[in-house]
Amino acid sequence: MALRYRRVKEISRFLPLLFPGDCCQQHRQVAYTMNSFVTPTSSAWKQINKRFINIGCHAHRFSTIVEVSHESSPEVDLLSFIKSKLAEPEGPYHCWLNKGEINKDFSRGDGTFLVLSTNLLDSGITCEKLRIIQQRFPHLFVIGFQSIYSSTGQTRLTQLFMTEYITFPILLSKKMFLETENGVCCILFKKSSSPVFYNDKDLDLGILHKAIEELNVRADGDSTLLNKLSSTSWKPAKFTKEPFRCPSLQNVLLYNPGCISADESGNRLFLSDCNHHRIIISDGNGKILDCIGSSPGFEDGDFEDAKLMRPAASYYRAVEDCLYFVDSENHAIRKAHMGTRILETLYPISGTDKKNVGIWTWIMNKLGLKSNVVSNVDEKPKEFVSNSLWFPWHLMMSTDDDLLIMDRRFQYLWTMDLASGTIKEVVEGSPKVLEICEPHIKEKVSFLEQIPCDWLQQQKEITISLDKLPYAGLVSSLTMLQNHIFICDIVGQRILKVCRDSRVSSNFQFSDFGILGLPYWLTSPLETIYATNGGLWEAQIDHLQHFRLLPGRIDMQLNIDIPVDTELVEPLQEACIWRQARGAASEVSVIEDAAGSLDKVGVAQQWYDELDNLASSTPESELSTKHEQTKDSDLQDERIHFNCVANTSPGTSEVIIYTVLYLRLRRDPNLQQDRQEKYAARIVDILNSRRCGKIERDLWIALLLKSDRDLSDLIFMKPLHIRIKLDCLDHPKADNSRDYILTDSSIEVKISLDS
Repeated sequence: MALRYRRVKEISRFLPLLFPGDCCQQHRQVAYTMNSFVTPTSSAWKQINKRFINIGCHAHRFSTIVEVSHESSPEVDLLSFIKSKLAEPEGPYHCWLNKGEINKDFSRGDGTFLVLSTNLLDSGITCEKLRIIQQRFPHLFVIGFQSIYSSTGQTRLTQLFMTEYITFPILLSKKMFLETENGVCCILFKKSSSPVFYNDKDLDLGILHKAIEELNVRADGDSTLLNKLSSTSWKPAKFTKEPFRCPSLQNVLLYNPGCISADESGNRLFLSDCNHHRIIISDGNGKILDCIGSSPGFEDGDFEDAKLMRPAASYYRAVEDCLYFVDSENHAIRKAHMGTRILETLYPISGTDKKNVGIWTWIMNKLGLKSNVVSNVDEKPKEFVSNSLWFPWHLMMSTDDDLLIMDRRFQYLWTMDLASGTIKEVVEGSPKVLEICEPHIKEKVSFLEQIPCDWLQQQKEITISLDKLPYAGLVSSLTMLQNHIFICDIVGQRILKVCRDSRVSSNFQFSDFGILGLPYWLTSPLETIYATNGGLWEAQIDHLQHFRLLPGRIDMQLNIDIPVDTELVEPLQEACIWRQARGAASEVSVIEDAAGSLDKVGVAQQWYDELDNLASSTPESELSTKHEQTKDSDLQDERIHFNCVANTSPGTSEVIIYTVLYLRLRRDPNLQQDRQEKYAARIVDILNSRRCGKIERDLWIALLLKSDRDLSDLIFMKPLHIRIKLDCLDHPKADNSRDYILTDSSIEVKISLDS
């Protein structure tokens, strides 16, 4: 400590203007670390001081501690600062979060931008408004700006990504600007046009909607661009964008489990695994019985083919054997028939006659390409209605058998007729909403008195509170079944089970994960490969191996070594393995330097498999995979084994395998101190994407540590993408030189997940 003090005194002699509150900013970039700056030795200060004088500098307010100074920077306005940082992921005074793949138009500053410059941590309603605008105008670039750089603030922002489902990037900055101090809430601008500033009180959705339309017509002088920018009609299926996916949390078994309900007579629980876009159905002991939803989107049909977008509260109606639930991001109410396993949409009522839809339109819809086709008809966008069913979250049943639907903050109440699916009444304002729903909310929230107080205190930061009901936001997050309370723990990514008699709480353990199948974010079974700059783009591969064999039957045994500090929760089931075999005249190579974006790769579903096999096979050179009728894969000697059989013809071919393992960490008795920190770091390292940098890694570790649960109990998924390339020679001929000899081969594929 004394050495540090002497060094500070020595620095002050050479840089008398550098002290907490003031500093000099160079015009050229400097090296940066998130929480600390590198301090030069004393022998270098003379040169640095001379360099400052020669280069030139300007002064601004800046704090030398981790927290940001609350002084403004008059030299650079907020808009200029944002424009200059669009193409830089991070720098000395800024860092982007949730940016994902960089859009070229975004980086160049082309297009229309809407910047939210208020305090994001306390602006949930404003964030919700911007998400409505973002869905209404898919080509609008929405940005959040936050003057914060502390680790605590960043962790809270990361939590905000999950709970608020923020899909737009956020720019963190160490600087403060006059615009934010003057109460500016939003800034709307297009390229070099004059920006429009909005304060909190002026942020009316109708006015903002009209301003965006006028800005595009005025800037381009052509209304055709407006039709491309805005949706011609409100159709939730057109918007399936997700926040930047981080495997560190997306590959956890439950990703933001937000709502839960129960069927008392059938001993069933209905859990909304919100950010995995599915509803998990289990019994009271945790055995998974079924699952509603396959991937993000908006589509009715069988449970395994239906698409949801962040389902929330649900209500089981025993007289119909139906589950009504809120499809939040689709602004819809869905109805699941439990007996027939069919999902339909109750609201909004579709005006499309499916019988008159042509085969080409049907195919384009399945491919997800309908929104990319611009009609030649000059359609006008439908009128914007501010009290429409935007982001519903809570769901209750009234005494008159009407559905009572509320948003997360209880600002709106929509009363819906159960039979027709029409909205009968809209109530605006939390006081009026509480007049109608307060008795039911109070009754349900009263069960929280049996929940441990320390757990409730942990949820307080992310819970929507009302004056009379501090934990009102948890009303859809708990349910009762067989003398137990089941409550969603969003911080710990788990379900808490509390006995009402003893008040003892425990983690609710799920089993039979094969029902869930493969995660939707794995590359689709029908892989779309497209040409770009003379090369080919292909998805990331976890294991690739080549074999040179004779044609014929090939038996492949895959042996997977899981990390030594992990254990398999349950044996790998056949439902969690997908195989496909392809043959071609030439081998498709991976071009490492091919440019491309994951956003350009189409997402196809399982119904494409048969179409793909027909398109890729030929009568003489056909490669087919035979799925063995086996039991669950074996687990022996800490290895996972499963088989694959292929019939090959001369030429090159490829076997593609996707699977997912459900793992958890082994408890290490030698870890006495910092056990949770080491567990969190290890989980993130196992699941981390290659694209995830140190900043994001630290954020996800901090988020895992916010929970007081034992992280060795956390179940997470390890998806695998395996490629086996086969180069088959010509068939060997018999002694008579006319007949071919058929050959049977066997290979072993060893895969190690240790990292």
